[in-house]
Amino acid sequence: METIQVKDKLFVPFLREEEIQKEIRRVASEINRDYEGKEPLFLCILNGSFMFASDLLKNVTIPCNVSFVKLASYQGTDTTGNVKELMGLQDSVEGRHVIIVEDIVDTGYTMRDILGSLSDKNAASVAVCALLCKPDKLKVDINLKYLAMNIPNGFIVGYGLDYDGFGRNLRDIYKILK
Repeated sequence: METIQVKDKLFVPFLREEEIQKEIRRVASEINRDYEGKEPLFLCILNGSFMFASDLLKNVTIPCNVSFVKLASYQGTDTTGNVKELMGLQDSVEGRHVIIVEDIVDTGYTMRDILGSLSDKNAASVAVCALLCKPDKLKVDINLKYLAMNIPNGFIVGYGLDYDGFGRNLRDIYKILK
């Protein structure tokens, strides 16, 4: 079995780049269809979504804008349950169709917080687009309008997802070996 080491943990292949790209193209096609003529603002959540956002936007063919916010809720392999805003929204969303781009939704706390912060900013609409979701781990109800894949619980790394800041640059996604 192929394994990789990230810091002090071993990981095995979980999702290959080809499968990830196929699902991203599907999601981008849905967005292109649904937002034709609307010029949405893609609000990407750093750091984890940078690879997903880049590949997604390469497949979005409609006129759009891109902005970023930086949030943090993980320490090591566990969520802290607290979402910290490290870099806030710099663009006005008033009257805009906003698509939040997130790497993974597990507890849903990050999405709940960002949706709450957008609720009083008078966006025309707000939708969530996520690469991955762990439905068994959700603690709050989140409407994921655009979702590439549901996955089981378990810690993963690669394709923007990290373990203590390492492993984001991997092209595939790996799951922790227990």
